[in-house]
Amino acid sequence: MTTDTKSGGGRTTGRGIALAALRGLALALVTLPGAVLCFVLSVVSIALIPIGVGIVTTSYVLEGVRVFANWRRVLAAEWGGVRIAPSYRPIPEGANPWGRTFGMLGDPATWRDLRWLPVDMTAGFVTALLPFALLVYPVEGLAIAAGLWRVLPDGYWYGFVRVTDQVSALGAGGLALALLFLAHFFTPRLLHGHFLLTRAVLGSDRGELTERVRVLTETRRDAVDTSAAELRRIERDLHDGAQARLVAMGMDLGTIEALLEKDPAKARALLAQARQSSAEALTELRELVRGIHPPVLAERGLGDAVRALALRLPVATEVDVELTGRAEAPVESAAYFAVSEVLTNAVKHSGADRIWIDVHHAEGYLRVTVTDNGRGGAVIGAGSGLTGVERRLGTFDGVLAVSSPPGGPTMVTMELPCALS
Repeated sequence: MTTDTKSGGGRTTGRGIALAALRGLALALVTLPGAVLCFVLSVVSIALIPIGVGIVTTSYVLEGVRVFANWRRVLAAEWGGVRIAPSYRPIPEGANPWGRTFGMLGDPATWRDLRWLPVDMTAGFVTALLPFALLVYPVEGLAIAAGLWRVLPDGYWYGFVRVTDQVSALGAGGLALALLFLAHFFTPRLLHGHFLLTRAVLGSDRGELTERVRVLTETRRDAVDTSAAELRRIERDLHDGAQARLVAMGMDLGTIEALLEKDPAKARALLAQARQSSAEALTELRELVRGIHPPVLAERGLGDAVRALALRLPVATEVDVELTGRAEAPVESAAYFAVSEVLTNAVKHSGADRIWIDVHHAEGYLRVTVTDNGRGGAVIGAGSGLTGVERRLGTFDGVLAVSSPPGGPTMVTMELPCALS
């Protein structure tokens, strides 16, 4: 039979049930040790602050807790369709250990993470394991009905059925079939419930409107700063490039006018030089316009614009585009320049010899993934170009996720909410 599972509801089939059960088991195996380790390290490190050791270690431990929590946010979105937005306050670049530690401890999101860890290691562990148990436990009942009861201790209990003979064993088998029937409907929903529990504890306890105002305030400030920096760049490029060439060309034309009668040969040489200067000025103006809004983006849309970017790269690049329409122009522009910056970083710093770009739209989101086979180690912050990409996307409520373990590969995922026309 065909199989499909939608997050938290909808039609479920064999493959979807098995996938939900295996994901629940994987979560349970990671949830308990991961949450216990993060919680113990956090408590010990914070307790050591009075003697000075914790001032150095706590920021690193809490950073690890955030990585663990953000990983669970990603799984909640991908496996359960439950979005849990992170709301951590930014830590100033170059902050000393004291500033980093107490900056993170003063962030309400840090304490939400710490409250979530005990819940995750208890109720989270149980709710993650339930989908797997609900699917596997009926197997035991069917085995008992098939004859396993003969080697079990007398009076063995399967659920609420006490197994003593073949008749009671068949009763256990009937209970197993009933549980298997329930598993068909509830296994994916139980996994979805695990992620809902995660969101209830790990999600922001601020009102939605308050959180929205905070995010809009930050993104507006970033947008203003980015726009001002872009205007300064355009002014600088005009002043140092095309404007300088046009001024020089004007001076050459004045000289040519004076030399037409006295030295025609020198005038012709200067004319050739002026023509070359005009061509170079025109090229620089075209490059400047392309940097503001590429013509291919305006005329043919994001897919072809990204393909054009890939053609100019010195690295072998594969592009896969699945778009049924076009997003609004500002969203397309933000996505285009974000992809351009990510590709530039990959070419300059990753050492990759192959890049893959995937562009598609689903469930109201434009998602662009850039993957390279380079050395890895890419991070957001610390002067990284990815910080600018994150700010550019944040203006449109977009998010940036980076997976870049040492040794690679690096996967950068950009997501923007939008509709296609």
